[in-house]
Amino acid sequence: MAEIKDLKKESAAKVKQTLRYRRDKDREKVRGIFRFNEVPGGSMSFMYKAYKEDPLERYDFIDGGVYVIPLGVAKHLNNNCWYPVHEYAVDEQGKPSMKIGKKVHRCTFQSLEFVDIEDMQPVDDIVTVEKVPDGDISL
Repeated sequence: MAEIKDLKKESAAKVKQTLRYRRDKDREKVRGIFRFNEVPGGSMSFMYKAYKEDPLERYDFIDGGVYVIPLGVAKHLNNNCWYPVHEYAVDEQGKPSMKIGKKVHRCTFQSLEFVDIEDMQPVDDIVTVEKVPDGDISL
């Protein structure tokens, strides 16, 4: 029984250490350009807090502006600021045959320095296609 408790303590300690490492990495500053794809020339403000220990911070950006922000905020802008658009492809008989999903990115943060994290690269719109079973869709 003592062995199980020791394993749980070790596992919890590893998780805590990994979380601390990720938090420290996400707090490193990066320099880049904010692009507001949804409203070119516009501005965007939001509150952000990634970890329990972090304070809630306000960020204000203007399209085309150069900013120095934490890496975690830059990743958030590139990965989480999008909305889905769905439509259906119709076959020759007029029946929906495929569901097409697309992610439209509202904004991106383009790094101006070398960062070895793939998540920092702006992602083009993502398109997914699913086959729709017969009788599954009502238009």
